[in-house]
Amino acid sequence: MTGSGSSTTTAGPVRQRTGGTSPSGSTDPVAAAWTDYLAATRQLDGVRRDAATAASEQARTVQAAREELTSVRTRLAPQEARLRELGVPPMSLMPAPPELTEATRAMTGGSGTVLAALREANRWAHGADDVLAARGLPGAAHWSTRPRNLLLYGPLGLLVPLLQIVAYLVADSDAVAVLALLVGLPAPAVAFGAGWLAVGRLFPPRPGERVDRTPRFGALVCLVPAVLVTAGIVLAMLAA
Repeated sequence: MTGSGSSTTTAGPVRQRTGGTSPSGSTDPVAAAWTDYLAATRQLDGVRRDAATAASEQARTVQAAREELTSVRTRLAPQEARLRELGVPPMSLMPAPPELTEATRAMTGGSGTVLAALREANRWAHGADDVLAARGLPGAAHWSTRPRNLLLYGPLGLLVPLLQIVAYLVADSDAVAVLALLVGLPAPAVAFGAGWLAVGRLFPPRPGERVDRTPRFGALVCLVPAVLVTAGIVLAMLAA
């Protein structure tokens, strides 16, 4: 309390500024600008990361396309030479103008489209290798290894057992049946050896690969019929 001419003043609580709000309730322009700057920086960083990822993916796709192109060219060169040896005219080995136009149109879809087209071409070239390599059985060139080899091991493994059955049925004495059994003992080994040679002859490998003769599978195919027929004939002789 002061002199008589002065009035009594009561000090109220002091308000502190918070955030970017001024005493009048308006937003602080510096804080708003800083917030906008941070948001723009985050957005720019996201764009930069997306661009870097897209560029990296593009580079990997281009590299894969180059590798596929090299593989296709490697396969087509010996195929062209082989077809010329077989008497195919050179003009038939060149793409026609409509084919070139269609291929050019397909190449405008970007590196991903080009890579897909090259992979498809590589698949066709791979199948052409199988057809050109197969001798006498081109229809089985696309089969997997075991079913394909079964075409050779199977008939060879069944040939001698069938002859044994015929000999036993037409034999007039047990001596002939026993002789048929003895002759059939080395039959699985002979059938397997013949199948081994036939697989290498009819299904030669591609360049740089080895013949997959599936020896265990072939031995089993040749052995099982002979064992079953021999056991059946022995049991029939004992029963008689």
